[in-house]
Amino acid sequence: MLPRFKAAAVHAAPVFLDRSATTKKAISLIREAAAAGAEIVAFSETFIPAFPVWAALWAPIDNHDLFVRMADQSVLVDGPEIKAIRDEARALGVVVSIGISEKSPASVGAIWNSNLLIGEDGEILNHHRKLVPTFYEKLIWSGGDGAGLRVVDTRFGKIGQLICGENTNPLARYSLMAQGEQLHISSWPPVWPTRRPAVGGNYHIAAATRIRASAHCFEAKVFGLVTAGVLDKAARDMLVARDASAAAVLDATPRAETFFLDPTGEQIGEALRDEEGILYAEIDLNRCVEPKQFHDVVGYYNRFDIFDLSVNRRRLNPVSFTGNAASQPDAESDHIDAGS
Repeated sequence: MLPRFKAAAVHAAPVFLDRSATTKKAISLIREAAAAGAEIVAFSETFIPAFPVWAALWAPIDNHDLFVRMADQSVLVDGPEIKAIRDEARALGVVVSIGISEKSPASVGAIWNSNLLIGEDGEILNHHRKLVPTFYEKLIWSGGDGAGLRVVDTRFGKIGQLICGENTNPLARYSLMAQGEQLHISSWPPVWPTRRPAVGGNYHIAAATRIRASAHCFEAKVFGLVTAGVLDKAARDMLVARDASAAAVLDATPRAETFFLDPTGEQIGEALRDEEGILYAEIDLNRCVEPKQFHDVVGYYNRFDIFDLSVNRRRLNPVSFTGNAASQPDAESDHIDAGS
């Protein structure tokens, strides 16, 4: 029999651009979820320190100070904020998935949109950097690499993760399916404006998320944990205080939702949108088996003699050195980054 477990999807706002306060809030939410019996707890895209929605609101020439603040409040994978969350996961014996804006050890101005999967023992099981920042996110984050395109085999089954728009990439999704994924965690921002609402045609993030997440669960025959952030009043008011015209965009742009899906793509239980909270679901991975009879796209329902996919998992670094190892700058530790 395959594993059964209780999972928690956190629908919450960070303390906007405050990595220390947001880390404390994350730990509090992890404790709340663990006390409710959750064995896996997942947070939204770049929960620490925030999603940079201002990149959608104003021209980049007006946002230099916000980028500087975002870079300053981003976190190192081996920094104290992640250590605190790893320690909490170890103390409570839970798996934690969390989105971060990750600092580069090589540059004060390079940051990545990343996601970490932390095991019950506090070790980092996977470290994934978003392959391609989407639309105006390119003004904030660097492109990632394939090192984190991994499915992690845990006692709760095989867990895969993708960040926001990556769930639109069929090859990224297929690379996880082909590793036997059984639980797919997708993380999303709180709001994603693409047009001024008054002119119509704005992007509806909740609807778009549901289409993509449901499609992946149906195609892969996996459970889906969809976790989105919240733009709270404090963050909204800070942005509006900077420019009053932002209110018309922020207040009328659709909000993201948090929910669970089964291996047929159907929603499990309720969804959260406007209010913060934690959703729970009882996951029985045995339900992934029967649908494989219909379409097993990484098994019999494919033509591997026709299609061929290769994935480069090399972690990309700005420089490599030869010669005296003692003179080389410190690199990311292999025991921290399972993608190295």
